[in-house]
Amino acid sequence: MATSPQHPEYQYLNLLKDILETGTIKHEFNSGVELKSVLGRIMRFDLSRGFPLLTTKKVFLKGIMHELLWFLQGDSNIKYLVDNGVHIWDEWAYKRFKEAQVQNFTQEEFVQKIKEDAGFARQWGELGPVYGSQWRRWKASDGREIDQLSWVIEGLKKRPDRKHYIVSAWNPEFIYEMALPGKSAALPACHTMFHFTVTNKEKINCLLYQRSADMFLGVPFNIASYALLTLIMAQVTGYKPGEFVHVLGDAHIYSNHYDQVREQMQREPRPFPIMRINPEKKGIDSFVFDDFTLENYDPHPPIKGDVTVVGGF
Repeated sequence: MATSPQHPEYQYLNLLKDILETGTIKHEFNSGVELKSVLGRIMRFDLSRGFPLLTTKKVFLKGIMHELLWFLQGDSNIKYLVDNGVHIWDEWAYKRFKEAQVQNFTQEEFVQKIKEDAGFARQWGELGPVYGSQWRRWKASDGREIDQLSWVIEGLKKRPDRKHYIVSAWNPEFIYEMALPGKSAALPACHTMFHFTVTNKEKINCLLYQRSADMFLGVPFNIASYALLTLIMAQVTGYKPGEFVHVLGDAHIYSNHYDQVREQMQREPRPFPIMRINPEKKGIDSFVFDDFTLENYDPHPPIKGDVTVVGGF
């Protein structure tokens, strides 16, 4: 008798176990927080088997969707996110504001000011050249802005057998000590580049290389975000969704998440949900939040964990 394939979420749960049991102990250089880390792991998700939104804890899909739309707009200011009730980037903008010592706002007061005051938001909501601006508005040495994602879309439509459809968010001009003073991105890209291929002129696949992977808080977002991006790219290029392949460089668990991870590892995965996309939308710039509908998501309850605010040097 043939056995059914193991639920794909076990790739994630098994990696959590691997890190806790075999990971090297390190310390985050800003805060000193302990973490356990392994190097070089891979997960694969067949998008025909459902949308890989983890079920062993409830994942904040609204945040994932708005963040991806923010990326696709080429935006680098948190105001769009704040206006839509998504606060996953607030800490990094607030960190810069505090360092400037302009006013003694709490983070909550800072975020409210971003929402209410467009001029304040333009000045203090800006994160610099983060993901979306690199994907859609990479600044070239001759003054041009290169739209990497549009280039990939056109190439996939015309020449699906080519192997060079890569979008990079890792731009050394804006990273750490390589950047001019005041020009570094608030958070150098953790998910650094992604690569699209087409198999049998039928299915589109996405491979993501993520150099730094916060397994408890960040990676569940990243899996769902790039799976959704692959579904969007399938729709705008006319192919069927294939695989999302997630390559992890430094995969780690912070010590303030150890207990939460152990709790999550005890839970049994449930069937993945289905993501529906408005079939009328064909252009990468046309999608809005209401174009996406998630069906049959039945997760275990959420598990809370504090964000470890990293970045800078």
